[in-house]
Formats: sequence, C-alpha cells, structure tokens
Amino acid sequence: MPRLNFTAVTEFIFESFSIFGWQHRLFLFGVFLVLYLLTLASNAIILTVIHLNRQLHTPMYFFLSVLSISETCYTVAIIPRMLSSLLNSQRVISIPDCATQLFFYLTFGINNCFLLTAMGYDRYVAICNPLRYSVIMGKKTCIQLASGSWSIGLSTAIIQVSSVFSLPFCGTNIISHFFCDIRPLMKLSCADTTIKEFITLLISLCVLVLPMVLIFISYVLIVTTILKIASAEGRKKAFATCASHLTVVIVHYGCTSFIYLKPKSHNSLQDRLISVTYTVITPLLNPVVYSLRNKEVKDALLRALGRKPLS
Repeated sequence: MPRLNFTAVTEFIFESFSIFGWQHRLFLFGVFLVLYLLTLASNAIILTVIHLNRQLHTPMYFFLSVLSISETCYTVAIIPRMLSSLLNSQRVISIPDCATQLFFYLTFGINNCFLLTAMGYDRYVAICNPLRYSVIMGKKTCIQLASGSWSIGLSTAIIQVSSVFSLPFCGTNIISHFFCDIRPLMKLSCADTTIKEFITLLISLCVLVLPMVLIFISYVLIVTTILKIASAEGRKKAFATCASHLTVVIVHYGCTSFIYLKPKSHNSLQDRLISVTYTVITPLLNPVVYSLRNKEVKDALLRALGRKPLS
C-alpha cells in the first residue's frame, strides 16, 4: 500500500556514526583522516613511480595506474563528506548532491571490479601464454579493457541512479549510512520498491559475481600451468607475480559481496562498519600491497629516492 499524506523530501540527513559520543567520533575522524591522506599519498606515489620508470611501462602496471586513479576518485567521492559528518551536527545533503555522490560511487566502484578482472586476465596471459604475451596484451588491448571497465561502470551507474531517484521520497529523510548508497535510499521511499530491489540484485550479481567467476577461471588455469613448471624456483616466481593481485581481489570482493549479495539487514550499524572496510581501508590496501609485495615497484621507488643505483 502506498503511504499517503507525507511531505515530499527535498534533502537527506546522514545518520553516519551519530550513535557514538563526541570523543569516539573525534577519534574516528582522526583515524579516517590519516587513512584517507595515506591513500591519496600512496596512490600518488604509485602513479609517479610508474610514470617515471620506463621498466614499469607494461600492461600490468598500466592497469595498476588506472586502478590507482579510479581508487583515488572513489575515495574522494565518499570520505571528505564522511569526515565532515563526524565533526558537524548538520549532516544534510541535497537530493541532487546525493544523486551525484551515488553516481560517482557506483561508477568508480564498478570500474574497480572490472579492472581487477582485466588484471587477472593479464596475469593469465603472462603465465599461460608467455611467448605471445606482448602480442595478446598490446597497447590497443589494454586500452580497450580499461575503456570497457569505465564504460560498464558509467552505464551501470546511470541505470541505478535513474532507478533510485525516480522513486518518491516522503516522510523520514534520515539515511542510515555515512554516504548515499542504494539500499539505505530505497528504505526511505514511500513507494513499493520490490521490483527495483530485484533489479538491483540482478545488477549486483552481474557486476560482482561475473568478474569473480572470470577471475576464478583465470586462476584455475594459472595454478594448473604453474604446477606443470618443473623448477621449484620457477613455481615460486610465478606464484609471486599473482600474490598481490589475488590478495586485493579477496579483500575487495569479500567485503562488497557481503554487503550487496546478502539478504536485507536490520543492523544498519553493522553494515556501516563493514562499508568502512571497502570505502576506507581497501583503497589504501591496494597500493600498499602492490608496493610491499612487488620487487619491481620497490626497486623503482628506491631508485626514485636515490637509495638504489640504476642497474
């Protein structure tokens, strides 16, 4: 039944972390601010190191550069407003601003999913078809894969934002989250959202499960090929080239799948805390993992700092 006699909503209020006291929110502000600045700095370092070192002008590092740009834009769309809401009692956002935030959040978030898939394909070609690697993963192919990821993210965001904001909002305007996300927004609608929730679930399955399946297939083929390598040192080196990517994939898809593929939750605080993982921590984890676990990046960084002579 539709709800009647409600005033149309013109702005939303984030519940954010208002359940916590001022001192706890101040502590969270400090932690999140440090993580945000580290994310910006580490992604900037990754981009600079890759740009300055011709040895890193390879498909793998091309995708890593695109991922760093996307992750930076992703965090910029969410974290500054979240930090503001931790200090400010006025946690208001207009409907156009909310739609804009959701649009950029979905665009870059979905783009990241498919970029990780492209990186998995790159590792598959490098290990399973090493002699044809330079031919298969040429410049044109890399640009097409990256452009495809951006296109999927952009088109999906347009569909989802149009779907959500075609709903009427009336009555309560408090979003049980620290940013504009699909499920918390749908809860505020005074119309039946069953069909739109089903469409959202289908889209979530496509943008989360499909990339996961493709990455899984890539790694099955990769592991099969690696196990055929006679040399133990060769197997170790092959596994090492995939370790960073696999670590990031597990954390990224683990957190996002838990939020978007699980049944409806009545524990909005738990959902918010889980969302912190993939909006604040994962974007920092990506450049850190690729820096610490990748010898080429570490060597290039040391050379840039003058700590390692050019070979």
